[in-house]
Amino acid sequence: MDEKVRQSWERFLNPDVVRPHLIATSVYIFAYEILKDSIIGRIRDFFCNGLNEKGDIIDPKYQTDVLNLNKSPVYASLEWLKRMNVIGQDDIATFDKIKECRNTLVHDFSHLTATTGLPQSFENNFGDMVSLLRKIEVWWIMNVELAINPDYDGQEIDEAGIMPGPLMSLRVLCDVALGSDEQSRFYFKQFKKQD
Repeated sequence: MDEKVRQSWERFLNPDVVRPHLIATSVYIFAYEILKDSIIGRIRDFFCNGLNEKGDIIDPKYQTDVLNLNKSPVYASLEWLKRMNVIGQDDIATFDKIKECRNTLVHDFSHLTATTGLPQSFENNFGDMVSLLRKIEVWWIMNVELAINPDYDGQEIDEAGIMPGPLMSLRVLCDVALGSDEQSRFYFKQFKKQD
């Protein structure tokens, strides 16, 4: 057997190699879906005017003000966020890199595992994804949720102290999936104490 082929099979069949890659890839894909939902879902919810028997009642302005900006709902939403000064063009370029890494992980997983491992940009893209998610979520909290809540009128809010729900979920997932044995069991133990 050719040496390169043998090494590829050895890496691909080795659980010590594949398992951490599979877990890291799963966390990245999950985080990407959280980011995408934040980008699209927050805006769609903003234009929601209630429910009826068919589901959400979406204001027609969602189509004209958001979806007409691009054929892709995610890029239309990114453009809307840019127009609202939530993000800049550099953030859209960052999203493109995050998405490219996600696509590589999804479509080339067996090749990556057998040959090179995770893409070199993996860690940077993951950090950028968390930062972009935080930027978008904090904007919604500061400019929509707190802005319409009279309990916060005239109060100074420390943005650095805000921990949006999607980031909490991602943090728990990372701790459980990627943390030390103690970290990975912390939430479960706390939950079980409630019994």
